[in-house]
Amino acid sequence: MTPEDVLIIGAGPAGIAAAIQLQRSGIPYRLLEKERVGGLLWNANLVENYPGFPAGITGPKLVRLFERQMHRLGVEVVFEEVVCLASEGGEILLETNRATYRPRFIVSASGTRPNPSPLAVPIEAQDKIHFEVYPLLGLHDSRVAIVGAGDAAFDYALNLSRHNRVILLIRGQTTKCLPLLAGRVLDCDRIEVQFETDIIKIEMDHDGNSLRLVCQCAQKSQTFSCDHLIFAIGRTAQLDYLSPEMQKQTQALVSSGRLYLVGDVANGFFRQTGIAVGDGLKAAMQIVAKIKQIGED
Repeated sequence: MTPEDVLIIGAGPAGIAAAIQLQRSGIPYRLLEKERVGGLLWNANLVENYPGFPAGITGPKLVRLFERQMHRLGVEVVFEEVVCLASEGGEILLETNRATYRPRFIVSASGTRPNPSPLAVPIEAQDKIHFEVYPLLGLHDSRVAIVGAGDAAFDYALNLSRHNRVILLIRGQTTKCLPLLAGRVLDCDRIEVQFETDIIKIEMDHDGNSLRLVCQCAQKSQTFSCDHLIFAIGRTAQLDYLSPEMQKQTQALVSSGRLYLVGDVANGFFRQTGIAVGDGLKAAMQIVAKIKQIGED
């Protein structure tokens, strides 16, 4: 076995857990990550359902603990972006922006990507439109608009409200988030919630520095001004790197124990750190068992 025989795509919670278990088992592997360790935990205002932290823990703090554990165990990250996963003559072929691999096992922990803006965005406004909250965590004394009614939108609002004014724009009449998040948002005097509000146009304001959001609010038109706009309108599994033929073979590869889809990339609505960690740990243990079985045969 060489590190190229077992490849892990993504260094979020699932990929990290898989790498840690393989490291402990003495199985060589390579952990590939295109940006930075931690995945969507960088967006998390407060993780409250991950055991071991009675008061909860912020996503970035949990990432730093993961990194400390990785460093102690000798888990290394290779910063390469996976651009294609295909098959060639019965072999798996994985291409990154730097190298080509022919692994025996793949753990896909590539997570999700945010759904794009449903509206046209002026070129001059593009640097003020966001789909994640972590690029704005250093923001102070600004006004941020967030589109969405789910957990992510409300968590982003609470995160940014520490140092900014936030307005939540919700298309419907109700929220889709956890009741405790809704209660915290409604109790925060730095967050304004607008129901039955649908953005129909995004413009740059006359000052050239802020955005004008032209909205349809119930039965009337209304305009809101903000410095930044975040769309938190759902996420899609990040599997763009699968070749068309690989997409057809995915289920067969999973069944054969050569491909493992773990964490958010496979779990749809059930995007939770604890679930992702469990997925990664289980996949690594299954790979160890598979390698042992091959050795015995």
